[in-house]
Amino acid sequence: MNRVTTALFLLITLLLYSCQTDYATLPTYSGARQLQAVIETPAGSSQSVIYNLRTKEFANEKLAGKDRILQFLPYPGNYGFIPSTEVGANGRGLSTLVLAERAESGTVMEVLPIGTIMLEKPSGDLYPVIISVPARPSERTIKATNFKSLTIEHPVVKNILQQWFVNHTYPNQFKFVGWKDEQFAEKEIQRWMKL
Repeated sequence: MNRVTTALFLLITLLLYSCQTDYATLPTYSGARQLQAVIETPAGSSQSVIYNLRTKEFANEKLAGKDRILQFLPYPGNYGFIPSTEVGANGRGLSTLVLAERAESGTVMEVLPIGTIMLEKPSGDLYPVIISVPARPSERTIKATNFKSLTIEHPVVKNILQQWFVNHTYPNQFKFVGWKDEQFAEKEIQRWMKL
């Protein structure tokens, strides 16, 4: 009976593992043609969470073998990626910051891109981050639905995001390059979509 129980346990474990969602390969757009975002790090968190492409799990990012804790203000929005996109050689999806109430790691949200903040990594590579809001109006914390309304009605939000992105990775700071509108964001999404 012990061997049968062990074999059954291993079979169930294998089946459950094979049924894991591969968040990186979810469609970029939902069936309703809305852009999707996969949340890695919830808004308000000081711990950086990443999606492991190999294990298909969300886990705390490591720095020198320890959980990476921001030595700055917590995440000002829900940070994650656009599924079925790939930027660079590491296979990571195009980054997005969703301005909304806290959403847990693994949440898939329909979003509207309202702009792109362009940063430069210490290596000199450009690093675009799509700034977005939930597609459902009832889930939005700000009423901006495009770059113009973000700029006119919420200029302080742009300033906060700019300062946060430049300072959150001290001492390896990003450099601010500029802001781009939602049309540029859509072009970046199309550019990095896996075909």
